[in-house]
Amino acid sequence: MPRIKQLTASVVNKIAAGEVVERPASVVKELMENSIDAGATRIDVAVAQGGAESIRIADNGCGIAPDQFTLALSSHATSKIENADDLFRVGTLGFRGEALASIAEISQLCLSSREASENAGMELEVLGGKHGVLSPCGMPTGTTIEVRNLFFNTPVRRKFMRTTQTEMARCSEAFTRIALAKLNVHFTLRHNGRTIYDLPPVSNWADRISTLFGADLASALLPVAAAAVDEQDGVSLYGLAANPTIHRSHNRMQYLFLNGRHIRDRALHHALGEAYRGFLLHGRFPVAFIHISMPPEAIDVNVHPTKMEVRFRDSGRVYSRLLGALRKKFLASDLTPRVGGVEGETPASETEGLHDQQATAEHRRELVDWARGQLAEKQPEESRQLRFDETTPSFSPAPTTGLVVTRLDRNWSAPPSGRAQGSPPLPEHSFDAPPDAQPPPPAARTEGAAMQVLNRYLVVENEEGVVVIDQHALHERILYEQIRQQVLNGKVETQRLLVPEPVHMTPEEASIALESRELLAELGIEVEPFGGDTVVVSSYPAMLANINPAELLRQLVDQLLEGGKKPDRRDLLDELLHMISCKAAIKAGDRLTPEEVHALIEQRGYVQDSHHCPHGRPTSLVFTREELDRRFQRT
Repeated sequence: MPRIKQLTASVVNKIAAGEVVERPASVVKELMENSIDAGATRIDVAVAQGGAESIRIADNGCGIAPDQFTLALSSHATSKIENADDLFRVGTLGFRGEALASIAEISQLCLSSREASENAGMELEVLGGKHGVLSPCGMPTGTTIEVRNLFFNTPVRRKFMRTTQTEMARCSEAFTRIALAKLNVHFTLRHNGRTIYDLPPVSNWADRISTLFGADLASALLPVAAAAVDEQDGVSLYGLAANPTIHRSHNRMQYLFLNGRHIRDRALHHALGEAYRGFLLHGRFPVAFIHISMPPEAIDVNVHPTKMEVRFRDSGRVYSRLLGALRKKFLASDLTPRVGGVEGETPASETEGLHDQQATAEHRRELVDWARGQLAEKQPEESRQLRFDETTPSFSPAPTTGLVVTRLDRNWSAPPSGRAQGSPPLPEHSFDAPPDAQPPPPAARTEGAAMQVLNRYLVVENEEGVVVIDQHALHERILYEQIRQQVLNGKVETQRLLVPEPVHMTPEEASIALESRELLAELGIEVEPFGGDTVVVSSYPAMLANINPAELLRQLVDQLLEGGKKPDRRDLLDELLHMISCKAAIKAGDRLTPEEVHALIEQRGYVQDSHHCPHGRPTSLVFTREELDRRFQRT
């Protein structure tokens, strides 16, 4: 039987380094956090060869006393906590006392520091965990740590390092996260002697975001805020969320900060996705910068080696506060995309000699527009959609009569209040919305008659300029809101078949159809067993009169089977409503009468989120007067 042995301090530190120091970016993160905790107002980071050669971090913090150098490099030695109770009220970024000891064990480290009360600084070199001789040095107040040859004594770990560009990108990301959290600190980042970032202190978060990510992104951000309900609640947040026209194929542009610490939390990232549901296509993720403040005792940060994950005492409250703040902001904003905005082309110079560039840009725009038109017709039915549950502000249009496929219900009337897009009165319990929240300008306020072009778009003039509307996307949104309201009220208009239609299915399909009878009934579809693998459809929604009931049922069953696991009931019902509204809406290529064009434009102003269809595609584009003047070189 193997004998149990006590591991040496060197082995213990190497094990800890395996958890804390994954790559050079981990060193940058840990040392920058130490500088922040030391009260530094300036932090300079210099990296060579992606961190594999050297990492140097200098700050002007409080410094380290000469008699504490050895202790500072010892395992589990820290000035930030004293007892176990302090772990549940951590107010600093670091608290374990592992980082310096772990880094010193797997690198050649030089620590220099000076307190303000000392006449000179002190310097200590550590080679693979072995301390050298402490000696005086000249330096300003603060601390400088240089880490060279990371993983020199653990060659296996060094083999796992990526290319210089990849490792530097990771270091830059670690630098960015801390720079976004601490606006009052001057940060600089250099790589191989070249300055990457020079970030002076700022008072506005948008200014730092503009420097790090560009002015175009910063200009598309919407301010978001939610105050704590009372002193016992203690949960407040502020931040900036991007207009839905700005999105990414990943969620790495979702920056969440908790009490000044960057975190990753699946629930909060899910809340961001839910807030943008119905505004983004499937597979696209929003961009947001959110800072959450709450009492330290309400969270546990000691659950992950790198402190990237935390545990909330009441995660549901934080989730609902973030979701509510974002949805309230969206409801009070006009999110209709504008041509020439953030995603628009860079204006071409009007000076002579650039006509070839203008022609090239024009051809590129035409190609992109053609490609978008082709892709728009092939968008998948399933996508991120707006959840319609108890937290969605109520919207109550007047009752409608039955709709016919590809035809408009011209008798549908507006709510008595006459409120327009996204501006229904918010209930008192909904998202803690302030009473002074202002609705967006009405989308249906026009100054001219609408006309149909290419049998798929409607063109109309409004106060801003010219609006181009996708007739299918807009009608789909209108139908979705109408059907959704009927489902919520339990009054979906159905049509009973004189002769129930049998539908032959596979055993799995028949089973899921019968198991979901109650859910399908909410949509106005009644199914009954008919023996074997056959079911019969006895009624279905009246607005789908021109769609074969058997084909409709098969498509709904495919939705139920998709994913391989039982979905959330509200999500599933929402997905089915999206499909039904898409099937019932007028299509691209349908010729509309002038009365139908007028009815579609009129109804646009009385539906919630009319700027996007249920699948997340924009329903309209605004060409402002300024943009048209610029395109015709009138300015």
